[in-house]
Amino acid sequence: MKIAIAQINCTVGDLAGNAAKIADYAQRAKAQGAAIMLTPELSLCGYPPEDLLLRDGFYHACDEALKALAKQTKGIDVLVGHPHQVNDNRYNAASLLRDGKVAATYYKNTLPNHSVFDEVRYFTCGDEACIFQKDGVKFGINICADVWEEASARKARAAGADILLVLNASPYHLDKQETRYEAVRDRVCETGMGVIYANMVGGQDELVFDGSSFAMDSNGELTHQFAAFDETLGFIEIENGKLLPGEKLPLLQDEASIYRALCDGVRDYIGKNRFPGVLLGLSGGIDSALTLAVAVDALGADKVRAVMMPSPYTAQMSIDDSREMVKLLGVQYEELDIVPTFTALQDTLAPVFKGLPTDTTEENLQARIRGVLLMAMSNKSGSLVLTTGNKSEMTVGYCTLYGDMAGGFAVLKDVSKTWVYRLSNYRNTLSYAIPERIITRPPSAELKPDQTDQDSLPPYDVLDAIMAYFVERNMSIAQIIARGYAEADVMRVVKLIRINEYKRRQAPVGVRITDRGFGKDWRYPITVRYQDNF
Repeated sequence: MKIAIAQINCTVGDLAGNAAKIADYAQRAKAQGAAIMLTPELSLCGYPPEDLLLRDGFYHACDEALKALAKQTKGIDVLVGHPHQVNDNRYNAASLLRDGKVAATYYKNTLPNHSVFDEVRYFTCGDEACIFQKDGVKFGINICADVWEEASARKARAAGADILLVLNASPYHLDKQETRYEAVRDRVCETGMGVIYANMVGGQDELVFDGSSFAMDSNGELTHQFAAFDETLGFIEIENGKLLPGEKLPLLQDEASIYRALCDGVRDYIGKNRFPGVLLGLSGGIDSALTLAVAVDALGADKVRAVMMPSPYTAQMSIDDSREMVKLLGVQYEELDIVPTFTALQDTLAPVFKGLPTDTTEENLQARIRGVLLMAMSNKSGSLVLTTGNKSEMTVGYCTLYGDMAGGFAVLKDVSKTWVYRLSNYRNTLSYAIPERIITRPPSAELKPDQTDQDSLPPYDVLDAIMAYFVERNMSIAQIIARGYAEADVMRVVKLIRINEYKRRQAPVGVRITDRGFGKDWRYPITVRYQDNF
């Protein structure tokens, strides 16, 4: 018997489009001899639907779409993820479509309520196994988080299942696949069942789903590993109730996987929201350079526009490097001199600022002029502004509200400065896109004479390590200091994290590539008196 995995990119709320894609994959799977096809979690409506799940009409529309889909998928059993309402209970469900009807429905037992997940807000837990038989083999069904704990798989085994089919919408972060392997291998060891794991692919707001669907036999050996980040129709053969070895693609290395996640996040955010293209401020620095490279690789050069906006403190090398990069990538490019506007604003504010020293106010004016210009161009063209700041800057507030933070999507929001350098070097291994001097010169905001980032911040390797320990791993100040970091640096960074929450809350959505970004999985209060002192 042949089992198909439809590793597909679903769009939240596009019931007709998602159903059409499932039907198309089912026909292709059937034509290649598959008896069963497995789709991702909530594949019919896309994941995560968030507060659409609070609307009764949404469940009704999903039910109608499911019934219509069942009539289009005859001749092959199809497992479809969808939300389902029964009286006052709402479930994260998976239904077996067979012979034009809904033959069985399973309700997700384990509802994740951590990190970016808040399914307890929407769904009721199921508590029963769901088993179906095909050609003498009994299959159990789990949905995503079910397979991360013991109970649901054990119930399926106790009900007679030989093989476990798992529908997933498991978002990407670095090293996630190894964690999935560990969880599934634990279930295999506990139950003796082989597992077929189908995952969603594509971007949805801050989340990127990497696919990477796989299968593991009853001995815990990986038998199949399908592509990361690509829509795929994969096939798994079963003989005498056992999974036979098949296609095993190598996992992507760290830089390649992160870069691909960024590209997919940009592509789907722009495409699914129907923006005609993007524009961004190009500064001659490494953050905007990497953002530009990602945008071009995600969308194509014809949909990307770069704008250099020199100030009195912009170095000629920054202009030269920007000009070189846009030629390398072939994007539309303008230079808008902000000196006249900056001078005019200083003159306007002179009576108000009389007798006061020059400080960051004047630096922020330059950033805000650029934000205004970019947003004006966005309004005229319909293109979305990509912000270019990274996670390190966002952590400590080294960014300007309504200035370099202005825009609609933050490509590097979850990418530390250290990773910006690693990804820039990686991108140049694909083809030369980022001029070498951009990578090697000291980073600078160029908002005052001879400025470098380290005038205001600890070295990035120190800052990024402290940030990772405190933000991503929830370590205490004492634990971070015990790892060899200077107390003054740790206290300084933690203080900046605390006082800049109001900025982070106003930042655009951006791609999540760690297991804790500044999105839905970071929910610190803005107004707070507690301070971390130990």
